[in-house]
Amino acid sequence: MIKLIATDLDGTLLTSNGEISERNRQAILAAQKQGIEVIVATGRSFESAIRPFEKAKLVCPMICVNGAEAYQADQKQILAITMSKKIIEEIIAVTSEQGAYLELYTNKGIYAQKQSEFFELLKTLIKTNHPNLSEAEIKKRVNQRFQDESFIFVDDFESLISDPSIEIVKALAFSFDQQRLENIKTTFAEEPELIVTSSGRDNIEFNHPDAQKGLALKAHAEAKKIDQTQVMAIGDNDNDLSMLSYAGKSVAMANAKESIKAIADQITSSNDEDGVALVIEEILQ
Repeated sequence: MIKLIATDLDGTLLTSNGEISERNRQAILAAQKQGIEVIVATGRSFESAIRPFEKAKLVCPMICVNGAEAYQADQKQILAITMSKKIIEEIIAVTSEQGAYLELYTNKGIYAQKQSEFFELLKTLIKTNHPNLSEAEIKKRVNQRFQDESFIFVDDFESLISDPSIEIVKALAFSFDQQRLENIKTTFAEEPELIVTSSGRDNIEFNHPDAQKGLALKAHAEAKKIDQTQVMAIGDNDNDLSMLSYAGKSVAMANAKESIKAIADQITSSNDEDGVALVIEEILQ
């Protein structure tokens, strides 16, 4: 019997519009009513992750920034795993050399460079992933990203490195050049102080090795005295691999990467077809 459900957000629980569908909402409420805990496990910051839940009037504990942070249902932070500034300096140097765009997730918001460049990058990302969208809709989604996250634009990242009050929990690099992304991954493949994952074909995510969705989910389950076999995890991309591997029942979305589908126990429908609701409804029968 499943007692704990962990779900990713983007590409999983959230639709392409970044919202929780009514069917997904009702499925989560039904699971909670039956005593099954639903926990979020996302690469997003807490500030960004909480917004669609507040809009849907749902309350869940959250694993954020790929497992670097964890929050109770009452929004109290109970975990923070930071990265060394030395490693961050290396990431900045390598991504810069490869011409990748970089964001740094910190305890004071997300730092990025050149707002105009970032705006154009987001437009291209959205247009590539959703070619049928109008220019007006693309612009709307770009503006929404600025509203969802607290971006701080700087000329360079040196001030972050030298400021002891700033703690970095994740680095996120973007590039449309697959070879450049592979070059970055190869550079850090054997780095013991990093876990390198991805939430899409156009990005690379860097975290401390202890900051993984699977590790945070395991800690949460053990604290609740829930056996591994009673945990179900739902995801779509590389940064979900650790929690899908941990869970007694792993579910991949229809829109998931093929490598994620290959290791999942079950494949549900896509994030725009209420795939999370379908699998929750199945276990509630």
